[in-house]
Amino acid sequence: MDLSNLLKPDAVKVLATVTSKKRLFQDLGDIAHSAYGLDAIQTVDALQEREALGPTGVGHGVALPHARLHGLDRVVGVFLRLEKPLDFDAVDRLPVDLIFALFAPKDSGVDHLKALALVSRTMRNAEVCTKLRANTDPAALHAVLTAAAGGVQAA
Repeated sequence: MDLSNLLKPDAVKVLATVTSKKRLFQDLGDIAHSAYGLDAIQTVDALQEREALGPTGVGHGVALPHARLHGLDRVVGVFLRLEKPLDFDAVDRLPVDLIFALFAPKDSGVDHLKALALVSRTMRNAEVCTKLRANTDPAALHAVLTAAAGGVQAA
């Protein structure tokens, strides 16, 4: 499993301003719909339901929202770079500007966990985050993510 299998180039976006976590989840739902054909409303509801269990802001400006959905046959991702960081109730209380959302089949077990671990390791890499913050071109962001994860394989 690697990020190039999880993340389509058209599922990588840069957003100028997001005013709330709810709005962010709506944007993620819309992008997941256009990139993967997921039901946007179901996607938003699943993200909000998961977030209610505890914030997915992991610190250092990074959030990893994730949800399990009916109708998926594999794990897929959406990456957003925010030009203006958003308060996300992260563990370090810092706003987030890098969001990597994962969507997994409702009954996925180990694949969902492997994908989450791979994304987490990739997004903990300070060099990768610096490159992501230095780029505003979605194609360049996709290239940074997929190249970085090439050396970070899931077991």
